[in-house]
Amino acid sequence: MSNTPIHLRGSDGGASAVPTLYDEIGGMPAFDKLAAAFYEGVRHDPLMWRMYPQDDLEGATWRLGHFLAQYFGGPSEYSAQRGHPRLRMRHNGFHINPEAREHWLRHMHAAMDQLELSPIHRAQMTDYFDRAATAMVNTFEPSPGAETDS
Repeated sequence: MSNTPIHLRGSDGGASAVPTLYDEIGGMPAFDKLAAAFYEGVRHDPLMWRMYPQDDLEGATWRLGHFLAQYFGGPSEYSAQRGHPRLRMRHNGFHINPEAREHWLRHMHAAMDQLELSPIHRAQMTDYFDRAATAMVNTFEPSPGAETDS
């Protein structure tokens, strides 16, 4: 059974028949703002920045914003362009340890601060982000370049 929310739509791929978190927080402009704020934080984090496509930041921002918009009940543009999200597969080539998870969450929480979300919407998003970030952890080895105790 999938944890992905199911939303009734007025037509195939059309608007949701009931309000979704996507609708309630402001639609695509809110998710564009969230993704841009997230990447602004990542740009200043050496641990995270090396994992992101610095030559395609605009594309990465589009992908993150549209994936999250779709997940939270918005249009399915992400899947239409990229296919199934396959998050674990797409992130498997990156060194994602618990430290990287915490950095990712710190930047996503700071990005959510930019949206001034209601407590219930922030809780819904935080729950998903926490679960998704945990699912992406693929190693417990220290981050490359991290100082080790001698």
